[in-house]
Amino acid sequence: MTRRPQQPTTRRTTVLRREAVVAAVPVAVAALLVGAGPAAAGTVGSAGAGDPYFPLSGNGGYDVHHYGLAIGYDPQSRHLDGKAVITARATQRLTRFDLDLEGLKVTGITVDHAKASFRRDGQELVVTPRDALCKGQEFRVTVTYSGTPKPVTDPDGSLDGWIPTDDGAFVASEPQGAMTWFPANSHPTDKASYDFTLTVPKGRTAVANGVLLGQKTAHGRTTFRWRQSEPMAAYLATATVGKFDVEQYTTADGIKVYNAVDPREAAAAAPVLKKLPSVLAWESKIFGPYPFRAAGSIVDRAPQVGYALETQTRPVYDSAPDLSTLVHENAHQWFGDSVTLTRWKDIWLNEGFATYAEWLYAEQHGGKSAQKTFNSLYASPASSDLWAFPPGDPGSGAHIFDTPVYARGAMTLHKLRTAVGDRVFFHILRSWATHHRDGHGTTAQFIRFAEHASGKDLTTLFHTWLDTSGKPSAP
Repeated sequence: MTRRPQQPTTRRTTVLRREAVVAAVPVAVAALLVGAGPAAAGTVGSAGAGDPYFPLSGNGGYDVHHYGLAIGYDPQSRHLDGKAVITARATQRLTRFDLDLEGLKVTGITVDHAKASFRRDGQELVVTPRDALCKGQEFRVTVTYSGTPKPVTDPDGSLDGWIPTDDGAFVASEPQGAMTWFPANSHPTDKASYDFTLTVPKGRTAVANGVLLGQKTAHGRTTFRWRQSEPMAAYLATATVGKFDVEQYTTADGIKVYNAVDPREAAAAAPVLKKLPSVLAWESKIFGPYPFRAAGSIVDRAPQVGYALETQTRPVYDSAPDLSTLVHENAHQWFGDSVTLTRWKDIWLNEGFATYAEWLYAEQHGGKSAQKTFNSLYASPASSDLWAFPPGDPGSGAHIFDTPVYARGAMTLHKLRTAVGDRVFFHILRSWATHHRDGHGTTAQFIRFAEHASGKDLTTLFHTWLDTSGKPSAP
């Protein structure tokens, strides 16, 4: 994630917001994490996934395998019509379960083709199927809904979710905005595949994640079909709509690239987007094979947003990005998108890693060394925001996109690099991304992983740089 302007260590004109352990957390484990609420032992799915920063995000009692989303949107009236077909598996016996959905009017719900009763409770859509679901049962929920989607305001004051623009919508849902445009199990622990069918007025383009399967125009409207096959957390989904210039090509590595650029940003964006194939090739060399079939960029003009986000396979930018931001958001395809956190407290695993990718890119492309960047940051006085809180525990959802998570998170990685040496450090980065591909990771797992790979006790290092308040006494 990339935000304006607060952070001295990443983007110059737009600063970062958001943007073994030898195996990925399996789906079954993720499902248990999602079902860890107080009602998990009964027959009612919990109303939240148990994340202390966002207690109502996500739901318990089931694990989603696939979302089929059909959405029609009219930018002029800002009206949305939606149908979500959600395929899931019950992780406990369920007489009732919740979905996250904010604001939109629900007109009908079925569970396995049988009409289900439902009620609204804030952001919770509470569903009671006609027949109870058995533990382990596969089931399908169909929700039809409509209305005028509105973004949520996050604890840090930023907008999140479906954000209207002058020609469409900028759709970026970290950390909780997915519920503003589709019903979801909206916590990172529950990843799923997606199909999108997006219909907009002729002349507009609707861009989602993954591979474009096709588009067709009839009766003044164009329908775009997208497929995201690899598992994806709900906060990384997008369905951005606007007037875009579109560029499509395939890289030498077989990655399908789709760039959609607002014409007003095209001149500024072109030199940077031209470097996307080389950036992906460089990151693949450092972090391991690119984890998805598709890549690209959505460059919108959305001045009210103030950030870019690493939406899976295709980051969305509120304006033309600079090169550091391009490097950062695409590094997230490995760290954050493919390897996803299990609780928002561990956000440094996303943002610290993507920020350090910027440092490495500069170091290997004629810029400042990572050590010089570290030194200049460490020279910041003890009163600096950099030392306001430990990156391993931001303390609340209001601080997960603040300077320490990004900059001090990257400093933690640099301290690891100096402690274990380049050969082991780059092995750790690559192996972490490879072993947890399409899965999840935690800070504790990463520390154990680094200790196993290096043969060193790294307890003091990580405690000092991740978990200790204030400026460390020695660099």
